[in-house]
Amino acid sequence: MSNLNEWRGIGRLGNEIETRVMPNGTAVANFSIAVDDSYKDKQTGQKVEQTEWVRCVAFGKTAEFLGEWLHKGKRILVCGKMKTREYEKDGIKRYATEIHVGQGTEIIDWPEKDAARQQPAPRQQAQPQPSQQSAPPDSFIDDIPFLQLHHLAGA
Repeated sequence: MSNLNEWRGIGRLGNEIETRVMPNGTAVANFSIAVDDSYKDKQTGQKVEQTEWVRCVAFGKTAEFLGEWLHKGKRILVCGKMKTREYEKDGIKRYATEIHVGQGTEIIDWPEKDAARQQPAPRQQAQPQPSQQSAPPDSFIDDIPFLQLHHLAGA
């Protein structure tokens, strides 16, 4: 069996996404999600809930998109690879483990639309003839609840 480095988790964004642009022009987005987990305590029999904070980083178009559309408290399904990087702070070597966001990542809680888009279009009083097929109104908006980001992950 070959090795596999694949991570998936659903969590809530802990703070607003920090975005920046690297010198080569590539956008980078850093964020952390809170992933809830629970287990049964063997001694007490009680359900214990705990939160794991998972650091994530996205690049390129994915970073730009998430920076614009994902906000604090909203849920996201993150798919990616676990990476550990080494850095030095105050003369001490440190390590950071984070998920490099990849294909399959989806925003679960989309930002609310403005009030005008939430209002249903006024209905016509006249009913179409049974033999006629109604066309959707001109103001028809096809909202898609999830967005696959795999086509944006080009960096």
